[in-house]
Amino acid sequence: MRINLKSSFWIISTILIASSAISFASDSHADTNSATKVTPGTFSGAKPTEYPSWFKESFLEFSDDIAEAAEQGKRVMLLMHQDGCPYCNILVERNLSQKNIVDLMRSKFEVIELNIWGDREVITVDGETFTEKEFAAALRVQFTPTLLFFNEQGKPILTLNGYLPPNEFLTALRFVAENHESRMSYREFVRSQPVSNEGANELIAEGFFQLPPYNLVRSGGTSDKPLAVFFEQKQCPNCETLHHKVLVDEDTRNLLTNFDVVQLDMWSDQPLISTTGATTTAREWASELDVSYAPTILLFNSVGEEVIRSEAWFKIFHTQSLFDYVHSESYQFEPNFQRYISARADHFIEQGIDVDIWR
Repeated sequence: MRINLKSSFWIISTILIASSAISFASDSHADTNSATKVTPGTFSGAKPTEYPSWFKESFLEFSDDIAEAAEQGKRVMLLMHQDGCPYCNILVERNLSQKNIVDLMRSKFEVIELNIWGDREVITVDGETFTEKEFAAALRVQFTPTLLFFNEQGKPILTLNGYLPPNEFLTALRFVAENHESRMSYREFVRSQPVSNEGANELIAEGFFQLPPYNLVRSGGTSDKPLAVFFEQKQCPNCETLHHKVLVDEDTRNLLTNFDVVQLDMWSDQPLISTTGATTTAREWASELDVSYAPTILLFNSVGEEVIRSEAWFKIFHTQSLFDYVHSESYQFEPNFQRYISARADHFIEQGIDVDIWR
């Protein structure tokens, strides 16, 4: 890495948040009377994953890994995962079962896996030493899988935060494997790809989306609510999945009542005033925010600061947890979303509520 990870490193507490300290925003789940004995809920959806044997057996000294890869005309990809992660599982079992993806990865990449809660020693390009979990914390990894791609000099080229379906994943692989970063941004490369003929020819409307004109300034502006911005596009199958599988859920909609919610076509010239008060367009703002995929959901707090974004493929529980994380302001005392979501699941289970993270 060409950044000083030690200087940006912040330590995540090793103690999970006590469930009594978490203010969960889902109105549909009232706490059970503490005097009543509660049968704990069940937890399901976690999936064990066996990573391919062709992944590199690395000593985790990244300078050596990058130099060895370069000698073979390859680049290094770090796959950061955690035990039981269903999105890591689908990456392996769906994406890495497709011949064109596997052929490209094996010919152009050395893939190294890291457990974000692991204790193996990692030595960066700058010679700094971390455990796996310290390294993940230093990079502020919020989702699994997170994939980081590096060039021959050890400079980060691209980060994928979360699971992407095969076609989008292949686009990302090609961007790095074909050295497109020297000619264009990742956003521009994604835009240059053939447009799918699948999906609706218009954005999918929802009753909770605000109508223009859009003034997205928070504190001191038109609203003091947190803000959810949905960047979408036409002919977007993944947008349809979000609307028809996730946003139809009653609990999801209840959580969204706590936000001002805006839908923008990421390629349109729709005028707006951004959270910083700048007069711009949806396309220009998406470019400034480095929004590359549709759908991407950006969540801002009540003073207009971006807290977290979803730019991957998530199911109901994880999506609701993102909204709850921001509305409850839990990010102020738990900066790691993975710890927060684990504590949130524990809280529900203790109240006798079943949790299925893969629903």
